[in-house]
Amino acid sequence: MIDLVTKLVLKPLAKALYRPTIEGLENVPRKGGVILASNHLSFVDSVVIPLAAPRQVFFLAKAEYFTGTGLKGAVSRFFFTHVINAVPVERGSVRAATASLDEGLEILNSGRAFGIYPEGTRSLDGRLYRGKTGVAWLALTAGVPVVPVALEGPQHILPVGKRIPRLRKISVKFGEPLHFDELHGQARSAKARRQVTDEVMAAIQALSGQEPAEQYNESPKAA
Repeated sequence: MIDLVTKLVLKPLAKALYRPTIEGLENVPRKGGVILASNHLSFVDSVVIPLAAPRQVFFLAKAEYFTGTGLKGAVSRFFFTHVINAVPVERGSVRAATASLDEGLEILNSGRAFGIYPEGTRSLDGRLYRGKTGVAWLALTAGVPVVPVALEGPQHILPVGKRIPRLRKISVKFGEPLHFDELHGQARSAKARRQVTDEVMAAIQALSGQEPAEQYNESPKAA
């Protein structure tokens, strides 16, 4: 019942308020495992993409978002569970990072869509940072296509340090699916993972028009 209310009321309401410009919906496969790899500009990116996508998209989120107490904790659990289809994961260690990839792989193997930000953390200066190779590991292990996604505007909805969302224009572009069939099964190859990741980031950059940073984003203010 809750998921039905979210689908029929909350999401249409959000679309009516923000009226996002959406391009390339035909590029998102309607069934089967697929990775939606996006640039990362704001905390609300994980709300914008599911609102725009033509199918359910699952994301990973910090486990503490699901364990709070009181009204704030209940609201947080509702939001992350029913609005953005988030899956709780622990973060902060190599073991946690591996567990996160395993969760993503399980989502893909079950034929669902999985959203990921190859940059790792949101860009605070608007540049597109170098991608980390987790997206490639998932694509090559699961044997699924990667749809590049470019967001523009979410950073103005909820700027860093603000708690109340603003009404701002946003756009979402879904690029043509990238297939890496010739490299399937080579997830253990660092060269293959780097090649795939760079191709994904190049596709995102072509859609977004962002300036490439040519370095990893190691901001302590991770999203």
